Amino acid sequence: MTSDRSRGRLIENLIAEGIKDESVLGALEEVPRHFFVEESIAHLAYENRALPIGKRQTISQPFVVALMTEAIMKKPNVSKVLEIGTGCGYQTAILAQLVEHVFSVERIESLSLAARSRIRRLGLENVRIRFGDGLEGWEEHAPYDAVIVTAATSSVPEALKSQVGEDGRIVVPLGRAGFQKLVCLDQTVDGWKETYLESVTFVPLLAGTTQ
Repeated sequence: MTSDRSRGRLIENLIAEGIKDESVLGALEEVPRHFFVEESIAHLAYENRALPIGKRQTISQPFVVALMTEAIMKKPNVSKVLEIGTGCGYQTAILAQLVEHVFSVERIESLSLAARSRIRRLGLENVRIRFGDGLEGWEEHAPYDAVIVTAATSSVPEALKSQVGEDGRIVVPLGRAGFQKLVCLDQTVDGWKETYLESVTFVPLLAGTTQ
């Protein structure tokens, strides 16, 4: 089902799980999640679960998307965000509802091309997507107010840290295979401060590019 009713139930579930930011909830209600998955599983789009998007990748569970987005938006004056791991483009589209500029990097070319097409068809003109190695970030447009990493890493690449502006934030799943911890890393005068958000499971953040 892709009806308004099924979207509404999803929003109710997210509120029940603790998502409070009304702008984030509004973005998840506005963006058509079924548009980002294959037609054969579109009836599952508004369930609170991860779904396959090909290339051994997934579209994240809506609760996790909401939680990561809410963590970004809790920082004041966020207008430019770097996303590492475009995937199907769903998280990208959510961010585009909330901030002035979204820059996203995807290492799998076919996913990058498909995401770019979806974003264009949705008429989101504040998004730029690049096919490239996410570990390198996108230095050309740095500094960023925040960086959101949609794949798990044991440690945040220094290139990403260097592209975060003063008082900036990185939201990232830390850990290896299996369960990881989703954290906020905030840049302070005393270094990076880590705040735990939730236990999560993400695909690994890999170097290089592929078709």
